[in-house]
Amino acid sequence: MKFTKIYDPREMNSYQFVAATGLVMTLVANIIMLLIGKSMPNFEALYLCWAVFFGLGTIVNFNSNPDDHDHHHHH
Repeated sequence: MKFTKIYDPREMNSYQFVAATGLVMTLVANIIMLLIGKSMPNFEALYLCWAVFFGLGTIVNFNSNPDDHDHHHHH
């Protein structure tokens, strides 16, 4: 298992990248809301959604191995 697929943006697939971006945006929005003293009901649920989305993306990423084809040339 290549764990770089979890934290290295070059190894991430589009699902992971979108989820990571979403998490960052949610965090930034959360900080802004804390600064201006606003709160939204169920805002924390966004973190869970992004985490699940990232998790699914990671599973897809681990299951797709472009390297596999290079090791099976039995000519």
